[in-house]
Amino acid sequence: MNTLVLTVHVIACVSLVILVLLQSGHEGMGVIFGGSSSTLFGSSGAGGFLSKLTVTMAVLFFVTSLSFTFIDAQKKSSEPASIMLEKSDTGAKPAAPAPAQQPGESEKPGQDDGSGQ
Repeated sequence: MNTLVLTVHVIACVSLVILVLLQSGHEGMGVIFGGSSSTLFGSSGAGGFLSKLTVTMAVLFFVTSLSFTFIDAQKKSSEPASIMLEKSDTGAKPAAPAPAQQPGESEKPGQDDGSGQ
């Protein structure tokens, strides 16, 4: 799920950058201060294909960003707040150490040590 959201997010990011760069900007500094005589949506209506596609990619970008936040919140809620609160799943007890041989004790001459000699 995380890989799918990441893939869609990267595609939306790259598409959004390309679509914004493809659109023509308004001419002159008068646009910054409201010097344009056009209406809110311009004289051609609500916008062309590039404008609508840009809005779609922007919405997709925000949806994937919010999805990342939601997925991360779900992961953090399932994890313990501290390592000390985490239960140990190993359950294995350490093995008892092998009995130590006393110094000077060696194998008895009659025992086979498995070396085949």
